[in-house]
Amino acid sequence: MRKRTVAMCGVAAVVGGLLSAVPSAAGTPAADRAPTARTTLKWKDCATENYPTLQCASLKVPLDHAKPGGKKITLALSRVPHTSSAKAYQGPLLVNPGGPGGSGLTLAGFVAGSLPKKVAGTYDVIGFDPRGVGRSEPALNCRPGHFAPVRPDTVPSSHSIEQANLKRAKAFADACGKKYGSLLRYIDTVSAVRDMDAIRRALGAKKINYFGYSYGTYLGAVYAKLYPDRVRRAVLDSIVDPTGVWYRDNIDQDYAFDARHKAFSAWVAKHDAAYKLGKDPAKVEAKWYAMRAALAKKPAGKKVGASELEDTFIPGGYYNGYWPFLAEAFAAFVNDKDDAPLIEAYENFAAVDASGDNGYSVYAAVQCRDAWWPRDWGQWRHDMWKAHDKAPFMAWNNAWYNAPCAFWPTKPLSPPDVSNSKLPPVLLFQATDDAATPYEGGLVVHRKLHGSSLVVEQGGGNHGITLSGNACLDKYLADYLASGKVPRGSGEVDATCERLPDPEPEAPAAASSSGGGATLHGLLGYRS
Repeated sequence: MRKRTVAMCGVAAVVGGLLSAVPSAAGTPAADRAPTARTTLKWKDCATENYPTLQCASLKVPLDHAKPGGKKITLALSRVPHTSSAKAYQGPLLVNPGGPGGSGLTLAGFVAGSLPKKVAGTYDVIGFDPRGVGRSEPALNCRPGHFAPVRPDTVPSSHSIEQANLKRAKAFADACGKKYGSLLRYIDTVSAVRDMDAIRRALGAKKINYFGYSYGTYLGAVYAKLYPDRVRRAVLDSIVDPTGVWYRDNIDQDYAFDARHKAFSAWVAKHDAAYKLGKDPAKVEAKWYAMRAALAKKPAGKKVGASELEDTFIPGGYYNGYWPFLAEAFAAFVNDKDDAPLIEAYENFAAVDASGDNGYSVYAAVQCRDAWWPRDWGQWRHDMWKAHDKAPFMAWNNAWYNAPCAFWPTKPLSPPDVSNSKLPPVLLFQATDDAATPYEGGLVVHRKLHGSSLVVEQGGGNHGITLSGNACLDKYLADYLASGKVPRGSGEVDATCERLPDPEPEAPAAASSSGGGATLHGLLGYRS
């Protein structure tokens, strides 16, 4: 569950499916759809060129929801207001891009603009920066420059390399404790969920509709657990396994990302005419690891060492629309001894700015507080080498990304069991080859949320699959948000859509950056 913001090329669309009816909006009591009281929020225009109807507001909430009269913090909100009649209005649709640490302000504009107008127009689409994030106040930034290059090699092949990485991880945890000691106890998923209910109250709505990607699926499932009677509809896309938060989930990621890196190598081999790196996927992958070894000895441009190379290629595990860019940089380095495209790829996909520092700070604060993590580094070492032996692409990179949790200054909470039989039908989307939230998570949540429906993108490997160019998936989404209809199947999967085709090779300069897939994945970022 890792987050950084990147944006580049996009892809195209496919097929539709059959649906079975549940009560429609027309049959839903107006009190559940329309505001029950005048909103307490003051909305102001904050339009952008891409999102001309976007509005913004702020909301004060308790730092500690157990002490509603105590210290307050501020949440930043955004809205694309509904355009339908009062009779057709279906209430607020809260959206979240994941993380933890992802900003949702712009996502509201994207979702409102990507859904069919007749569907989006019946909702107030509400984005928000969760506590600690972005424009919410205070915004965390524990250790500016934590990811400045060149970092120690992630693979601790010597005691000194391991100690250097441990020193970095502990320094980050110590800096968070020193700067935000009084806040860290309240930066967690359950506190963010209580903020969501405060947003609902401020909107004057009895119930909310919800649409979350990645970590946002866990946020939505926990909200539904705490407030089942306040959920009208919910869409969860690319689903976190709630039984593994967060230590085991991150290890599960390691194997899935290694498989996606192998898929990338196979794609490069398939297009040997373009990249000239060989037709054997195993040999292509071996050349990638040879490039990694070379950069460990001599970083490209004093920026891209072995760790930064991994950071640069990890986004390809989230979205295959990035593969042409990554392959161009890979080929230039290997075939032409030209590291300029690789440095450019690093700057586009992996370099971390202040926003990235903030996102990572919240990521660490939430995950380290949410659940148990080993405090014995010996257990980490054993588990990570075990994963690395079978899945070397990201195992140690992921370990160091999460290692501050071994030293975190707050005690962990106990994650709630999200099992729920009190909800209206919830619509779930999952790709079978998703690396960031592996497929099993979708099956687990489907079983835990009684009456939910699971739509699967068969063979799909991208993370965040709706509103990304697949017409089949998007039809299920639009029909559900329009009328509450969900597919019903006889097995563990209720409906299946074909995956989108992999991209074709193209020069980076010629690639489109305006496609829905590229825009969405720029908003979701990665490590989310």
